[in-house]
Amino acid sequence: MKVKTVGEGTKFERIRRVTGYLSGDVSRFNNGKRAEEKDRVKHTGVKEIMNEAKGC
Repeated sequence: MKVKTVGEGTKFERIRRVTGYLSGDVSRFNNGKRAEEKDRVKHTGVKEIMNEAKGC
């Protein structure tokens, strides 16, 4: 029996905050805002937490 992962099969839209603006899409950003979004530190750890919970 396969254990279903929380949120599996759920569609979601990513929201970013760049220079104070909330946006799901950077296509309308100018080059400066795009560079800021690209240079931001990406915080990860969700996969590691899920693996620990599964006992992997």
